[in-house]
Formats: sequence, C-alpha cells, structure tokens
Amino acid sequence: MISHKWAKQIKSLHLKKNRKAEQQFIVEGEKAVLEVLASGWRVPALFATEGFLQQHPEAIQTALQVHTCSSEDLVKVGTFTSNDAALALVSMPQWPSFQATPEQWTLVLDNINDPGNLGTIIRIADWYGIQHILCSANTADCYNPKVVAAAKGSFLRVQLHYLALPEVLANSHLPVYGAYLGGENIHQLSLTKPGGFIVLGNEANGISKEVGQCISRKITIPAFGDAESLNVGIAAAIICDNLQRLTAAGELGYTEAN
Repeated sequence: MISHKWAKQIKSLHLKKNRKAEQQFIVEGEKAVLEVLASGWRVPALFATEGFLQQHPEAIQTALQVHTCSSEDLVKVGTFTSNDAALALVSMPQWPSFQATPEQWTLVLDNINDPGNLGTIIRIADWYGIQHILCSANTADCYNPKVVAAAKGSFLRVQLHYLALPEVLANSHLPVYGAYLGGENIHQLSLTKPGGFIVLGNEANGISKEVGQCISRKITIPAFGDAESLNVGIAAAIICDNLQRLTAAGELGYTEAN
C-alpha cells in the first residue's frame, strides 16, 4: 500500500509547477522504470508490485527507498490506466549549459505544446543520434508524465534545454534549417558541411516570426497527395533521416555544393 503522504507527493508531480519546485518527476511502467534504475539517475523512491520486485532484485537496489504496493495503488497515484509493475520518483538531472558542436545536428522546438509530440520527437532524436534539443519556454515540459511515457526511455539520453531561441540562434555561426510548407525540397538538399540547427514550429501555427528571422535555409518535405500537413513528430523523423543520410554521405567523401 502507498501511504497518504507518498500518494499526495506523487500526485502533486502531475503538475508542472510542483515538478519544478521539487525538481522531481515520475516514471511509470516496467521497461521505463528499469531503464531509469539502470541509468545512474537518482531515484529517491520506488513503488512496485511484489512480482516486479521478485523479478528484478538487482535493479531495485539503486533506488533509495523501495515500497511494495498493488497494481491498483499504482493506477490510483499515477497517470497510466493500467500498471502492474512499478512507478519511480526520479530527481531531475542538472545538464551542463548548452554548447553547439560543429558537425552535429541539434533539434530546435518552437512552441511544440503537445506532450505526445514532444515525447515522440525525443525518441526520434535518440534514434538518429541527436543529443540535444533546444526548446522555447512555451514548449511542453519534458518531464510531463505524457512526455516521459511517449519518449520510451529516450529522455535519459537526450538533453533538453529551455532557452530564448532567437538569442541562441542569432549568436551561432552554424546554419539554421527551418521546416516550412514552402522551401528547399529535403530530398534534393545539398550540404556544404554537416551539422547545424533543425527548427520545427508549432503544430498549428508553424515557426514564430521571431525565430523565423534566424532561419538561414527553409526546407520542406514534398507532398505527393492532398493532405494539408504532417504531424510534427512524423516531420521530425523524415527531416532527421534525410539530414543524417546527407551527413553520412559527406563523411564518405561527397563534394561540397557550389
């Protein structure tokens, strides 16, 4: 059973203001909890079913406190509709200040406010080896339970930085690629050198005017049908795939564009 005190604390972390104040967030489900336990991140408390504890005796040793509870208890305090494994209370990491690295891609999210989309983009970044994502202040909180669930453990490997985007982009010497409905065809794009910023805009309104002033190259995913637009997570995957493909070609010795 989860005590009233712990239940109150866990439920409070459903809200951004409380996560920020406590510098803690929750991770739910067997796979994600096992990943966070193995990551070296600080886990002040673990709440798990007897079955989970018996199956993973070594993994749970990294948690500072371990509490046995039922799956019904986990559902009551968490956000999942079913959870027969575990829920972890996790301390937020303190990432170093962001420093752009030449020949590395960095995703930039301008007011991506859907938690599911943000979690998907974090997972995509992890898949394509992108280690940093820059976020505007009004982008969804990366420790929102829905973001953590959608990221599938990738939040452990991708660093998110909430910064004033126009200032960061304007002061960088790296190219800034912006995703627009009109721009250079991503399938025909040529690069003089790999790396830079990839800017994705709000799901409904696109890239803001302030951030748009920092874009050095507008790119687009060509449409072959009549759909009005693409989901931002799908767009991120297509763009990352094409840019990483071009990067790999460059590493194999492609010629620079004229």
